[in-house]
Amino acid sequence: MRGTVSQRSAPPRGCPDGLYFDTMDHDSTRAVLRAARAAVRTTDAPLVLAISGGLDSMSLLHAMSEVARSRVAAVATFDHGSGRAASSAAAFVAREAAMRRMPVVVGHAPASGRPKNGREAAWRDARYEFLRSMAAPLGARIVTAHTEDDQLETVFMRVLRGSGTRGLAGLYAKSDVMRPFVGVRRAELENYARARGLRWRADPANRSRAFLRNRVRLDLLPALRRARPALASELLQVARRAADWRAELEQLLDLLRPTRDNGGALRVASGELAGYDRDSLCVLWGALAARVGLALDGRGTRRLAAFAIREPRAGSVPLSGGWFMEARGGVYILGKRSLAGGVPMPLPASGELRWGAFRFRVEESAAGSSEQGADSQPWRAMLPVVMPMMVRPWTPGDRLGRSGGQEARRVKRYLSDAGVRGSDRVGWPVVVDERENVVWIPGVRRADAATERSGRPVRHYLCERITR
Repeated sequence: MRGTVSQRSAPPRGCPDGLYFDTMDHDSTRAVLRAARAAVRTTDAPLVLAISGGLDSMSLLHAMSEVARSRVAAVATFDHGSGRAASSAAAFVAREAAMRRMPVVVGHAPASGRPKNGREAAWRDARYEFLRSMAAPLGARIVTAHTEDDQLETVFMRVLRGSGTRGLAGLYAKSDVMRPFVGVRRAELENYARARGLRWRADPANRSRAFLRNRVRLDLLPALRRARPALASELLQVARRAADWRAELEQLLDLLRPTRDNGGALRVASGELAGYDRDSLCVLWGALAARVGLALDGRGTRRLAAFAIREPRAGSVPLSGGWFMEARGGVYILGKRSLAGGVPMPLPASGELRWGAFRFRVEESAAGSSEQGADSQPWRAMLPVVMPMMVRPWTPGDRLGRSGGQEARRVKRYLSDAGVRGSDRVGWPVVVDERENVVWIPGVRRADAATERSGRPVRHYLCERITR
């Protein structure tokens, strides 16, 4: 199905009818292909083209097939599961890619309930998760068809939301996503598509004013541009300056020498941030958080700045979504707590079990361990075979059973005595019996019930911390 295009305006006086449009289309064709070639020259990586079936993305598909067909590792299209139009568009892209003898992969949105943050954000997140899952194993770069008009809409929406300088850079910000058309107007792509006889599918959702971007595109920006013709160029200039500022800030962050640990958390020496005032720390923490995929809001950046300005030697700050920042050993640690170990699971009868940042392994024997006290070798335990044992996160009301002459005592106190604090304490495992009695705090203490006794069949376990 050929997409509809807007009516052509009349040619300038004195210009032969037809010549004006041929020249206009020719110029658009050159601009589109020039932008595609320039983007391809910036990387040697294979390319994954994000194609929705709309006019912009079909122009991208055609342009890249002309200038870099051999570099295209995959044409990736995504069915959002929003209805017949979305499924039809994905099938259309697959056919068009096949006609050009280009590999194509179709992704499908998982079935889920109503998204918490709106359909637009949920669709975008699912789409990019699919695209990155495609690009990562190929070592490829994702390529999208975002235009200058998309950039203008994005920056305007971020102004409405009160974004800071980082956000105002919009699509000009350095990214793992290539956007060859971000300096090309949507009208130029329309002329290109018309001149090349391309086919595309119009998404009916693009006309729905239920979505903020559509209201901005169809109503707000046209009205404001009529009142202030220079608005578009002014907003784009703000975005360019913001992008330059972001690039300079990234260079400053490199001087702080942040690192990533095995668990993906960001670490930076507290001394590197000493002496900065509160406003500067807000800026720095916002940019540092972005390096681990955390988009901090104003409240979050203020909390981290207030924490760091005290230069604490220990302590932690909880953030939304399971994120935290902790001071420990002269280092600030910004990370996210893994929920992988949050589900109670039975200890294995053989082999091993990975539970969050811990691994429980069955040992053939533990010679001499029966001679050890409950507070020695706390990473090992001998548990009764006849009684099922579960590992789960500790809770504030948990008590470890009688241990080495001590009566039942709160797990929290044992953790504190062992130096397990801050983010490490959250989700620390305990092993419980079928009556929910805590018999072992791995790495900390065993109850008498986890000490081997003659004549009782036991199984020997070793617990290991596998990430820090």
